Amino acid sequence: MSELNEFTPDLFTLEDEEGNEQTFELVDVYKEDDFTYFALIPQQTGDEASEEEDYFVILKRDNNDPDEYLDSIDDEEELDRLAEIFLSRLFEEDDELECHDTSCDCCH
Repeated sequence: MSELNEFTPDLFTLEDEEGNEQTFELVDVYKEDDFTYFALIPQQTGDEASEEEDYFVILKRDNNDPDEYLDSIDDEEELDRLAEIFLSRLFEEDDELECHDTSCDCCH
């Protein structure tokens, strides 16, 4: 029996209102009140990665909705606030991974 690789990304294939499907990789999850927010980045092949700018999508799920439907965020203030939260969490995570020990053998 094979074990799952803990480094395998969580992928979501989402469909927009026009029926177009796109695959996204989960970057972070943030829970607040009755909602769960998901930060996702589009999964790109080598050619696409150089053509498009880096961005992430934030979707929300109402935890009281049994359908577990992911919805876009229409309120620009809410979206800006959540983008700041996700960015600060991502940069905080990057800082924790950095080695600050100048006497070790890793690359600084």
